[in-house]
Amino acid sequence: MTQVIYGNRITQGAELRIGSCAIIFDETRTKVFLTRRKDNGLWCLPGGKMESGETIEECCQREVLEETHLEIQPKRLTGVYSNRDQLVIYPDGNKVQIIVLSFETEIVGGKVGLSDEIIEFGYFSMDEIESMPMHGRHKERIEDALLNQTIPIFR
Repeated sequence: MTQVIYGNRITQGAELRIGSCAIIFDETRTKVFLTRRKDNGLWCLPGGKMESGETIEECCQREVLEETHLEIQPKRLTGVYSNRDQLVIYPDGNKVQIIVLSFETEIVGGKVGLSDEIIEFGYFSMDEIESMPMHGRHKERIEDALLNQTIPIFR
């Protein structure tokens, strides 16, 4: 089971793992598309780990396609998230500090569907999200995107 441990600068010496997530709003910008993970049952923004040989935008597009079958196009970078005080330890013993770039995106193709990573999906308002079991800081990423700032937020 994956562990998340917190401590002052606990990530020193850990592997850096870069990833991205996609924020997909409905036409009214009052609801956001979320997926429910198969491995832990938590709701989250679609996204994941960047692979070597791709750009961060390609990472975002690939991850969304793999998880939801949707083709997306990043419109703007909304935030960059890292935490020197949060260490993730995977079952194989790898210790990582995660850095996530969050993009507001638009759907340009595909048909939404389930995958081997997600068991449910839908569009939800912030009021609905309040009572949902959310993964990590995903709610914060949505709130930051809703600010609609021209400059990304760094957290």
